[in-house]
Order: sequence, then C-alpha cells, then structure tokens
Amino acid sequence: MATTKAEVQRRIVSKDGHNNVRIDNVEGMVKLYLHDIWTTVVDMKWRYKLTLFASTFVMTWFIFGVIFYFIAMGNGDFEPVLNANHTACVVNVETLTGAFLFSLESQTTIGYGFRYISEECPLAIFTLVAQLVITGLAEIFVTGAFLAKLARPKKRAETIKFSQSAVVCRHRGKLCLMVRVANMRKSLLIQCQLTGKLLHSNVTEEGEKTQIHQSSVDFFMDSSGECPFLILPLAFYHVLDEHSPLAGLTAQNLRTRDFELLVTLNATMESTAATCQSRTSYVPQEVLWGYEFKPVLFSSTGGRYVADFNFFDKVQASSDVAFLSNNAEKLKLEEEFKKD
Repeated sequence: MATTKAEVQRRIVSKDGHNNVRIDNVEGMVKLYLHDIWTTVVDMKWRYKLTLFASTFVMTWFIFGVIFYFIAMGNGDFEPVLNANHTACVVNVETLTGAFLFSLESQTTIGYGFRYISEECPLAIFTLVAQLVITGLAEIFVTGAFLAKLARPKKRAETIKFSQSAVVCRHRGKLCLMVRVANMRKSLLIQCQLTGKLLHSNVTEEGEKTQIHQSSVDFFMDSSGECPFLILPLAFYHVLDEHSPLAGLTAQNLRTRDFELLVTLNATMESTAATCQSRTSYVPQEVLWGYEFKPVLFSSTGGRYVADFNFFDKVQASSDVAFLSNNAEKLKLEEEFKKD
C-alpha cells in the first residue's frame, strides 16, 4: 500500500498483476513443494522446465546404461578370455559408452540392431522392460507439464489492459470511481466480471488492529445486469455512497488515505472456453479526483469503429459544472501532480 510519509508506494499486487508478498521462514518449504510436484513443475520457469526435460532423458539413458554395464560385468562379458559357449547378456557392449548407447537406442526405439539383449539373460530383459515402463511414465509426466503450461491462460490475461489511473467523477448523478478495461485481441472474452477488493488497515470494535483488511468493492456497467463481453474498451464504475468501503473519501483527504484498490477481471475465452484472470491495483496517488476518461472509440469513413489506444489512459477535467466548482482547488493540484 502507499506510504506518503516515506514517499514509497507499497503494494500487495503490482500494476501488472504480480504478487508482491514474499513468503519467508516457512519450515519444510522444499518438502511442501515436492509433495505437490505437479504444480511445482507446471509453475517452473521455462529455462528450468527445459533443463528438466533434457535432464530427464539424459539421466535415464545414463542410469540404465550403468545398470546394463554392471549386468554385463556380473555375467563376465568383460573377461579377457571367454569360454566358447559363453553368451553375453548385451551383445556388442564392451564399455560404459557402449552400454549408454544401448540404453539410448532402446529407450528411443532406434533399434540399430548392432547391440541387443540375448535371451539367456533374464535380468537384462527385466531391466529393459523396467526402463521402458519407467521412462515412458516420466516422459508422459514431463510432456503433460509442458502442455499444461502452454495451455494456461496466463499469457491471454496479459492482453487485457487496465487504465493506469482510476478517476472519480459524477456518473448518472452519483459520485463514482471509474476504471477502464480493454481486450487487446480480436478474440472475444465473454462472461466478464470485474470485482474489487479494498486493502487497508482496520481496527475492530475490540481494539484489534489488522494491518491488511479486505473489503469488497462492487463494480457495475451501464449495459445491463448481464455479464458483458469485451469487444470494446469498457468503463466500470463503483458508486461512492454510504455503503461503499470508500465512504467519506473526498478531494481533500484522498492523498492522506492509506489504501490499495485491487481490481480483478474474470472472463471466459470464447475460443477455448477456458477461464482467465487479470488484475491490477491502484493506490491513492493513482486516483484522479474530478477527471473523466477521454473517448477512445471513433468511427471511420469505412463505416467501422476504431478503438484508438492513444487515448486509453488519457483523462480530461470533468464536464460536470457543479462538480468542478466544488473541487477547483483539487483539480489544480491534480494538474500540478501530473506535470511533476
């Protein structure tokens, strides 16, 4: 959240929606991550995932190559002088490198035919079957993790744009806090729901102080009660009345208030029917009192509508005369703040 005294903006959620809370001093953190290994692997960064993918193959080739080498050694295949009736476990494997190549060829089903297992060595046959089963399961796990990470709607959420600032102006005769949201792709987002959480300190009736208290902030649209779809940039508003957690917010005390407004958009992608979520946050320094968003939608000569995102984050002084007369000094301060 924002700390005006120290000139530092503390946030729980960054502007691009990332979590800024650091988890520290958790006993057995590694054990917890290994207990849920699937989520751990899916959440890995790509460089670690690619390393895991490559090392899974190389390590299984090497481990089973060593096993085959010891099986051949135990069978006496590496003796300088062999009996005439001696049958090798793995034919044409005389070194660890040869055993590694046999393991690689078996697991990848290359089948060159030069190195092969004889039918006189059941232990080697059992090891080969175990290798194919174990490595097959490992390959399924790693490949599934790859596909799960690729199919995650996280990147789709990055194409949802929030306005850099929120504005406070009169809308339909009521004092409202407004934010603008847009879909940057042509594929539609349906069943959109914008919700808000006000994060602030709070003192209960019993005198208990909570550093971060969450209060629900409801956002609405003018279209209808149904969930809209983001085909055009939309403005959502929250009414600042006596029922609002921001009740009592004025132009004079806005800068001295200590809060963070977390805004979350939940939507369904029309192309895949998967649910995606995008979020951002606003601190008091990013709430402009007495301003409204500039129009972003224009009509072209060809009969089409054009959403010009050069105007997406731009604001203008509120056109409400009564609202301006009550906040002339505040608007002047806002202009000076924007210039700085």
